[in-house]
Amino acid sequence: MELPTQTFRVTRADLVRYAGASGDFNPIHWSDRFATKVGLPGVIAHGMFTMALVGRAVTAWAGSPDAVVDFGVRFTRPVVVPDDDTGTEIVVTAVVREVTDAGLTRLDVTATCLGEKVLSQARATVRTAG
Repeated sequence: MELPTQTFRVTRADLVRYAGASGDFNPIHWSDRFATKVGLPGVIAHGMFTMALVGRAVTAWAGSPDAVVDFGVRFTRPVVVPDDDTGTEIVVTAVVREVTDAGLTRLDVTATCLGEKVLSQARATVRTAG
Protein backbone atom coordinates (compact mmCIF):
# COMPACT_ATOMS: atom_id res chain seq x y z
CA MET A 1 0.00 0.00 0.00
CA GLU A 2 1.32 3.42 -0.96
CA LEU A 3 0.84 6.32 1.43
CA PRO A 4 -0.15 9.84 0.31
CA THR A 5 2.71 11.87 -1.16
CA GLN A 6 3.90 14.83 0.88
CA THR A 7 5.82 17.74 -0.60
CA PHE A 8 7.97 20.25 1.28
CA ARG A 9 9.28 23.50 -0.21
CA VAL A 10 12.80 24.46 0.90
CA THR A 11 14.12 28.00 0.44
CA ARG A 12 17.30 29.78 1.46
CA ALA A 13 15.27 31.46 4.23
CA ASP A 14 14.48 27.99 5.62
CA LEU A 15 18.20 27.20 5.66
CA VAL A 16 18.94 30.40 7.58
CA ARG A 17 16.25 29.56 10.16
CA TYR A 18 17.52 25.99 10.49
CA ALA A 19 21.12 27.19 10.89
CA GLY A 20 20.02 29.46 13.72
CA ALA A 21 18.08 26.68 15.44
CA SER A 22 20.75 24.02 14.99
CA GLY A 23 23.88 26.13 15.34
CA ASP A 24 25.19 24.70 12.05
CA PHE A 25 26.50 27.75 10.21
CA ASN A 26 28.72 25.84 7.77
CA PRO A 27 29.01 28.12 4.72
CA ILE A 28 27.99 25.31 2.35
CA HIS A 29 24.47 26.05 3.61
CA TRP A 30 24.48 29.76 2.74
CA SER A 31 27.37 30.73 0.44
CA ASP A 32 27.33 29.75 -3.24
CA ARG A 33 30.92 30.90 -3.55
CA PHE A 34 32.09 28.62 -0.75
CA ALA A 35 29.87 25.67 -1.75
CA THR A 36 31.14 25.65 -5.34
CA LYS A 37 34.73 26.15 -4.17
CA VAL A 38 34.51 22.86 -2.23
CA GLY A 39 33.01 21.05 -5.21
CA LEU A 40 29.28 21.26 -4.54
CA PRO A 41 26.85 22.39 -7.24
CA GLY A 42 25.66 25.24 -4.99
CA VAL A 43 24.25 25.87 -1.53
CA ILE A 44 22.81 22.68 -0.06
CA ALA A 45 20.24 22.02 2.63
CA HIS A 46 21.43 20.64 5.95
CA GLY A 47 21.16 16.85 5.90
CA MET A 48 19.42 16.85 9.25
CA PHE A 49 16.92 19.44 7.97
CA THR A 50 16.11 17.14 5.05
CA MET A 51 15.74 14.24 7.48
CA ALA A 52 13.48 16.36 9.71
CA LEU A 53 11.16 17.12 6.80
CA VAL A 54 10.96 13.41 5.99
CA GLY A 55 10.30 12.82 9.70
CA ARG A 56 7.38 15.27 9.50
CA ALA A 57 5.91 13.14 6.72
CA VAL A 58 6.35 9.96 8.77
CA THR A 59 4.73 11.63 11.78
CA ALA A 60 1.78 12.74 9.64
CA TRP A 61 1.32 9.21 8.30
CA ALA A 62 1.60 7.78 11.83
CA GLY A 63 -0.95 10.26 13.16
CA SER A 64 1.11 11.28 16.18
CA PRO A 65 4.78 11.96 16.97
CA ASP A 66 4.80 9.36 19.75
CA ALA A 67 3.64 6.69 17.29
CA VAL A 68 7.03 6.79 15.52
CA VAL A 69 9.01 3.92 17.02
CA ASP A 70 12.06 3.97 14.74
CA PHE A 71 13.29 6.17 11.88
CA GLY A 72 16.57 6.13 10.00
CA VAL A 73 18.08 7.26 6.71
CA ARG A 74 21.33 7.48 4.81
CA PHE A 75 22.19 10.65 2.96
CA THR A 76 23.01 9.95 -0.69
CA ARG A 77 22.62 13.20 -2.63
CA PRO A 78 22.59 16.82 -1.51
CA VAL A 79 19.48 18.97 -1.81
CA VAL A 80 20.62 22.03 -3.77
CA VAL A 81 18.65 25.14 -2.85
CA PRO A 82 18.71 27.94 -5.44
CA ASP A 83 18.96 31.60 -4.45
CA ASP A 84 15.49 32.63 -5.58
CA ASP A 85 12.00 33.03 -4.15
CA THR A 86 10.82 29.51 -4.95
CA GLY A 87 13.67 27.33 -3.70
CA THR A 88 13.22 23.64 -4.35
CA GLU A 89 10.93 20.82 -3.29
CA ILE A 90 11.47 17.59 -1.44
CA VAL A 91 8.86 14.98 -2.35
CA VAL A 92 8.33 12.22 0.19
CA THR A 93 6.55 8.94 -0.52
CA ALA A 94 6.28 5.67 1.35
CA VAL A 95 4.99 2.17 0.96
CA VAL A 96 3.95 -0.18 3.72
CA ARG A 97 6.48 -2.98 3.78
CA GLU A 98 5.01 -4.98 6.66
CA VAL A 99 2.36 -4.90 9.36
CA THR A 100 3.38 -7.04 12.33
CA ASP A 101 1.26 -8.98 14.78
CA ALA A 102 2.67 -6.65 17.46
CA GLY A 103 0.83 -3.69 15.92
CA LEU A 104 3.80 -2.13 14.16
CA THR A 105 3.88 -0.92 10.57
CA ARG A 106 7.19 -0.84 8.74
CA LEU A 107 7.54 1.75 5.99
CA ASP A 108 10.00 2.08 3.13
CA VAL A 109 10.34 5.82 2.55
CA THR A 110 11.58 7.66 -0.54
CA ALA A 111 12.64 11.31 -0.65
CA THR A 112 13.41 12.98 -3.96
CA CYS A 113 14.43 16.42 -5.16
CA LEU A 114 14.09 17.25 -8.86
CA GLY A 115 13.38 13.57 -9.50
CA GLU A 116 16.60 12.34 -7.86
CA LYS A 117 16.63 10.25 -4.67
CA VAL A 118 18.32 12.20 -1.86
CA LEU A 119 18.12 9.48 0.80
CA SER A 120 18.69 5.76 0.77
CA GLN A 121 17.70 3.08 3.23
CA ALA A 122 15.03 5.43 4.55
CA ARG A 123 12.84 3.35 6.79
CA ALA A 124 10.41 3.96 9.60
CA THR A 125 8.47 1.85 12.05
CA VAL A 126 5.25 3.27 13.44
CA ARG A 127 2.81 2.01 16.02
CA THR A 128 -0.49 1.16 14.39
CA ALA A 129 -3.49 2.97 15.88
CA GLY A 130 -6.21 0.87 17.30
